[in-house]
Amino acid sequence: MVLRFDLVETILRIIMFSSFGHVFPDLPLGRTFSTTYRCYSVTVLADREDVERGGKIIMPPSALDQLTRLNIQYPMLFKLTNKQTRRETHCGVLEFVADEGRIYIPYWMMRNLLLDEGGLVQVDNVSLSVATFAKFQPQSPDFLDITNPKAVLENALRNFACLSQGDVVAIKYNEKVYELCVLETKPGKAVSIIECDMNVDFAPPVGYQEPQKQQTAENRESHEDAQAMDIEKDVIPAFRPFIGQGNRLDGKKKGTESSPLPQASAAQRGIPNYNHKRGTITFIRTVRPVANGSSEDTSDKQFEAFSGEGQILRRKSRK
Repeated sequence: MVLRFDLVETILRIIMFSSFGHVFPDLPLGRTFSTTYRCYSVTVLADREDVERGGKIIMPPSALDQLTRLNIQYPMLFKLTNKQTRRETHCGVLEFVADEGRIYIPYWMMRNLLLDEGGLVQVDNVSLSVATFAKFQPQSPDFLDITNPKAVLENALRNFACLSQGDVVAIKYNEKVYELCVLETKPGKAVSIIECDMNVDFAPPVGYQEPQKQQTAENRESHEDAQAMDIEKDVIPAFRPFIGQGNRLDGKKKGTESSPLPQASAAQRGIPNYNHKRGTITFIRTVRPVANGSSEDTSDKQFEAFSGEGQILRRKSRK
């Protein structure tokens, strides 16, 4: 009779929850689920990559039988605790098909709990508030290569049931795994993300450096002008050819000394053309010296072709 009553109670709970979203109010309250299991990663199971991509675990059938006897709040959410390291996280349940005494969880969740294969973990059912805000920090700058990171994250979080502050979750996109640290969650340190409207924000990725501002064209021109003015201030000594002491082939010394050359003035740099336009070339016409010692400006003189005097190689014979 006891077994039949428990079976009927279980069936009634399932029918009432599927129909009205709640269980019988006259059933016992305050009972919680708390059990210790051996923990293994999903890699032990074959072809269960869907579990690795989310935040849900696989529990044994006995856990479902025990949970249906309790007046717990749906959806089923659990807190996983590693008592040796005092690390904890939160998750949902995907299936009840694990071997008795075992649970299978994603590998990234095992790393957060600092668990080894076959380690003991305590599982408690909890009730979490609905999330309103979450802030993530990518663990690699490669996450910035994604065109629309918010859309990718929203699609990945559909496989999660809850988030815990401080966890490093792993999502897969284009055959590449990206890790994100949950920096902040509101309204609590652990929140449920099932059917919620949650605002998402991102912190700069770990190892990311702000790009340096490129120097504008005006700043480059002013810097080049300043360098030109500094060069003009430097005095360049003039070159004086043939200023060494001469020697005769017969060994005799020179009777008279040559008069010293006048001191050449230091050559100075001319004034730069500040109106010069980049990408253009300016040809400066020179001044050609004339035979009488003066100079003639040839810039305005019109060019005449074949205006020189001809020369004849063969002279005319005399008659």
